[in-house]
Amino acid sequence: MKQLLIGNAAVARGLWEAGVRVVSSYPGTPSTEITEFASKYDEIYCEWAPNEKVATEVAFGAALAGARSACAMKHVGLNVAADPLFTLSYTGVRGGMVICVADDPAMHSSQNEQDSRHYAIAAKVPMLEPSDAQEAYDFAKAAFDISEKYDTPVILRMCTRIAHCQSIVETGEREERDLIPYEKQPAKYIMMPGYAKKKHPMVEERTAALTSLAENCPFNKIELVSGSEIGIVTSGTSYQYVKEVFGDSVSVFKIGLANPMPVESLKKFASSVKRLIVVEELDPVIETHLKNIGLKPEGKSLFPMIGEFSQKDVKKILLGKEEATVSADSPIPGRPPVMCPGCPHRGIYYVLSKLKITALGDIGCYTLGATPPLNALDSTLCMGASISGLHGFNKARGNDSEGKTVCVIGDSTFMHSGMTGLCNVSYNASNSTVIILDNSITGMTGHQQNPTTGYTIKGDPTAKIDLEALCRALGIARVRVVDPYDLKACEAVIKEELASREPSVIISRRPCMLLKYVKPKAPLKVDADKCRTCKSCMRLGCPAISVNGGKAVIDATQCVGCGVCRQLCPFDAIKGDEE
Repeated sequence: MKQLLIGNAAVARGLWEAGVRVVSSYPGTPSTEITEFASKYDEIYCEWAPNEKVATEVAFGAALAGARSACAMKHVGLNVAADPLFTLSYTGVRGGMVICVADDPAMHSSQNEQDSRHYAIAAKVPMLEPSDAQEAYDFAKAAFDISEKYDTPVILRMCTRIAHCQSIVETGEREERDLIPYEKQPAKYIMMPGYAKKKHPMVEERTAALTSLAENCPFNKIELVSGSEIGIVTSGTSYQYVKEVFGDSVSVFKIGLANPMPVESLKKFASSVKRLIVVEELDPVIETHLKNIGLKPEGKSLFPMIGEFSQKDVKKILLGKEEATVSADSPIPGRPPVMCPGCPHRGIYYVLSKLKITALGDIGCYTLGATPPLNALDSTLCMGASISGLHGFNKARGNDSEGKTVCVIGDSTFMHSGMTGLCNVSYNASNSTVIILDNSITGMTGHQQNPTTGYTIKGDPTAKIDLEALCRALGIARVRVVDPYDLKACEAVIKEELASREPSVIISRRPCMLLKYVKPKAPLKVDADKCRTCKSCMRLGCPAISVNGGKAVIDATQCVGCGVCRQLCPFDAIKGDEE
């Protein structure tokens, strides 16, 4: 059956057809839809885990039980999962296990641009890298055969373009698989030094066997063109750009098995051409391998190590040709991402900005509070770092920072990796104020459930973590809850907690305005006769408010009637329909 699928949906279909029973993941763009699509198959148990480390360990447990399992995450999530990954390379698996990771070249929705191929090399596990949705489906299925044959987890490396672009996929049917009988094997699965020392040589033997597989495996594609003086070695999305520019006019070696890469077949390919060029996004992983086996390719001397490529880049760099482009007669204004109208985070950020509070931020849609006009954040590092960073900041500066510094973290991020930071604040007696921005959902990645929402990935009711009780259990005596739409209350509570001489938590609680059950109120209006163009309302950065003809104007198609702007207008110029 042929279907038009985005890459992530194709991966999910491949998991289902491969007989996968368990998928555990943490949402992260551009990987999120893999698990969302997988959850639509009733034969697969799917869940959102609190973080990627937990998800990987759940998948390991399922594989240990004899089932085929998978987990999915974005590239920075693999950092969190690295601890179990490296030891999984030693233990191996019983049922097949696949780790789906999606890189984000150009950082469309990420805080860095790392290359996950390094993890496969460092952990010494095989990695497959598809170039389109069909390969995403094919490789997802084949990964389990490799996993079980070579006793190893397998990484399936996606990227933003392959994950989200659509193409035709020829699909099949699910192959049900019985659980592999469980048997106790302490020397295989208990990685204390005595056993682990014996496993490392096995990992090296496996790498050698996989390298032999790479020489003639179907995941690598060699396209020889008679008389071609140029040979291009490439992979992933870059393969598509090369083919769009050159068609069948040059020889191409497309690498689908990103780790380990072949040796002899690459040498043979190089000997058939006069000029060997590597086209790969981000780091020179393929190029380094070619140099290590004695070849002399051109790669990063031509192409940048930063951002995504395009067919225009390939054509310009390799052919010296620039495609004609069409430009607008007048410059198009920039449209940076902003928090939505009625976003519950806006009120808290306005107060922090007004009070000139130093605020350490975290990962989520609330990171947008760093942009003008709020300019409310001072740092964003990684998931959960705001709380730990605040503790270190306050310990370093002492009285100089007390009463002037907070951190902000979302409810999902707090469950992901904020709890341990708060435990550290409590245990090491840090006079720190933590603000948990509880919008009742995992927002930035598209409204996924998390342990604080009370619902599973399928929408079934489940246990709901009580944030107030959890914070108290972690040793925080001062726990306050505020409505971020009430600016006076927020300001009063923030001042009170910053003045206290002990750790505290403020929970800013109001659901995301984009949730289906949240009903907007009637839009507000500006009384032009009362408006004095003081622009106090503009300090919120609400996209529904603008200035036109010297007067503030509220766009009725965007306004959700939250009323925060009314609290800033000194002339009572903003009214509701009832007024």
